[in-house]
Amino acid sequence: MLMAERQLKIAKLIQKRGSVQVDELAKELNVSSMTIRRDLQKLNVAGIIKRCYGGAVSKKEVTYQDKQVSNKPTKEKLAKICSEFVKEGDAVFLDAGTTTFEIAKLIANIPRLIVVSNDLEIIKLLLNSNVQLMICGGNVQKSTESIYGYYAIQMIEQLSFDIGFFGAAAVNEHLEVMTPTTDKAFLKRSLIKRCQQSFLVLDQSKFNKTALSLVNELTDYQYIITDYRFSESDLTALKRKGTKVLSSV
Repeated sequence: MLMAERQLKIAKLIQKRGSVQVDELAKELNVSSMTIRRDLQKLNVAGIIKRCYGGAVSKKEVTYQDKQVSNKPTKEKLAKICSEFVKEGDAVFLDAGTTTFEIAKLIANIPRLIVVSNDLEIIKLLLNSNVQLMICGGNVQKSTESIYGYYAIQMIEQLSFDIGFFGAAAVNEHLEVMTPTTDKAFLKRSLIKRCQQSFLVLDQSKFNKTALSLVNELTDYQYIITDYRFSESDLTALKRKGTKVLSSV
């Protein structure tokens, strides 16, 4: 088994079990305890798991309440840019997240709007608006108040959107979009295919980080709305692939 394959398997085992011990993993994967310690250290540095005495534990996602107060002024600026792309009669998908929540506030009064979301807070926000509202079915992650899983994907594959706004847990140094769980990665990939226009909306705190599961690449989106300052070489590469970067700075 290659090192990358082994580390991915370790990360998935930790996510599934909640915690693991070095000796337990070494026996299960048929490698030395020293090899497991090195793997755990790399996963810890990458922010995928949390190292502890004798092993490792899963790294919990930040709660919705904590996300709401983090970088709020920046999220409001990003949301303002996004809202200007939404027009009367559009079918809009809003991904789960606190930046998309700010977008929902700004588009709530646009006439004849259809909004679909997998975010329970966005759904509650728009309940008393004139928006035609749909919610994804599926499993509920209580800490982030988001919906994901097989049934959510089945529903999404029957729909088509004029525009979709997506968040991300992390964007790594290779400009790959990452998320903490494989279920969320599958759902996001399915959703983007159903959108005529796709926007990735995220603040600079999400860059140069990583998470367990690959969603896609920045070039899979038509627009990136952010306050992050890309290098000139990255901007050129994105432009070459047809991805536009709009800055809130």
